[in-house]
Amino acid sequence: MTTSPRKELSILTVPAFNDNYLWLIHDGEHAAVVDPGDAAPIRSALASHKLRLTSILLTHHHADHIGGVPALLQEWQVPVFGPRHDGIEVVTEALGEGDRVRLPVLDLELEVFDVPGHTLGHIAYVARTGGAPWLFCGDTLFGAGCGRLFEGTPQQMADSLAKLAALPDATLVYCAHEYTMSNLRFAQAVEPGNAALAARVESDGALRAAGRPTIPSSIGVEKATNPFLRADEPRIVRSLIEAGRLKEDAAPVEAFAALREWKNTF
Repeated sequence: MTTSPRKELSILTVPAFNDNYLWLIHDGEHAAVVDPGDAAPIRSALASHKLRLTSILLTHHHADHIGGVPALLQEWQVPVFGPRHDGIEVVTEALGEGDRVRLPVLDLELEVFDVPGHTLGHIAYVARTGGAPWLFCGDTLFGAGCGRLFEGTPQQMADSLAKLAALPDATLVYCAHEYTMSNLRFAQAVEPGNAALAARVESDGALRAAGRPTIPSSIGVEKATNPFLRADEPRIVRSLIEAGRLKEDAAPVEAFAALREWKNTF
């Protein structure tokens, strides 16, 4: 587990399952958890850091993001913030685009974005107070990648990623999985010669070799190295054409769709 300090609040990284990251936003006494797919590691982290759970934040309905909620609610009667249109029954505070929520006790305001694509009702949370903003994006944006399109369309996901890419470059990206190195291998295949990408492979590879997370990254890093935020870059378009996955006169959303489909089988 690692802690990233930000004034009086910190974010605790709680690994779960094979590659999930659950996030605890805390002030040293109280905590909000983001996407608790498993209750056990959250209970352990709360106990070891002497924290009391005060709220739950959900981004979408998949089991590895909400599975631990019922067990946590048996122990802590707290509000459950989540997407208005993603079919999560345990949500008590339904949210959508443009909503702002202030977390109980922690006094942290979060801005809500609709980011459909991975699921139709997926949302993301942004905290802009203090230093670098924080983005909790679930399975929409990953380190050097993006989520699979299980429910939404390529246009929806492209629009969602563009919305997140418009955040300040310093925004810290707290996504829900450690997929960075496999995503970087794909990124190098579709955009060889990207110097920023080569540097990221080296730096993130060193982190993983040391057993450390590559997350959070930042919006600036993602814009420079993530092929799904760069689908209209000439070298990426050329790679798609050379691989027989895109026609010369294709629209930008077709390039994005072809890129996502290529990654599915890479």
